[in-house]
Amino acid sequence: MSEISAGLWELLLKGVWITVQLTVYSAALGAVVAFVVGLARTHRLWIVRFLSGAYFEVFRGTSALVLMIWVFFVVPLTLGWQLVPMWAAVLTLGCTYGAYGSEIVRGAVAAVAPAQREAGIALSFTPAQRLRKIILPQAWPEMVPPFNNLLIELLKGTALVSVLGVGDITFAAQLVRNATGQSAPVYTVILVMYFVLAFLLTRVMRLVERRAKAGLGQAPAGGAAVTQKTDLGPQQDFARSWSGPGGAS
Repeated sequence: MSEISAGLWELLLKGVWITVQLTVYSAALGAVVAFVVGLARTHRLWIVRFLSGAYFEVFRGTSALVLMIWVFFVVPLTLGWQLVPMWAAVLTLGCTYGAYGSEIVRGAVAAVAPAQREAGIALSFTPAQRLRKIILPQAWPEMVPPFNNLLIELLKGTALVSVLGVGDITFAAQLVRNATGQSAPVYTVILVMYFVLAFLLTRVMRLVERRAKAGLGQAPAGGAAVTQKTDLGPQQDFARSWSGPGGAS
């Protein structure tokens, strides 16, 4: 550790900042892709389901590393313009992990009880209103834990961008290793850095999960028992009356 000078430590910390940016930007794009593709896979029109399913299968079946290299080196040959390495990496990671996230969205939406959908129809809600007011509020708490795992995988997947010369943690570690000739101390520090970032992300997502479940009365908020009704309005009470012979679920 003594071989790592202040300048090299600064290089590593800059790499941490680049990794955080990559994770945030890719997660934002991935979230949009996940919800658009995931909801499209539940659409009533077969052509929408087919196209969204094809997107999911293509990105699930291709290597993120090879795709990243393809976007950066091959696309310019066909389109005549080139993305900077940072945004080529964000585009690739966002589209790839967004495809994985679409399966989370599709599964959570499909898991919402049919009685809830029937309640929205009985209240003359449009499909968009049913989705916004009934389905997504109940599906969201089920999405958070798998999204947490996916976000951690995305964080670790940012190490792939070093092949494009983006100065993330892994790329900075390679430079520090070349400068010091020390592998074990440098990569041990990098392992700790990734663990700390992943731990912080997990704590944030756990908080999001608790708040999401508390909004539906499934978990205590702030250590106090939740006794209030959900914020879904009268359609939630109506849906409960449809949920079975006992009139409650």
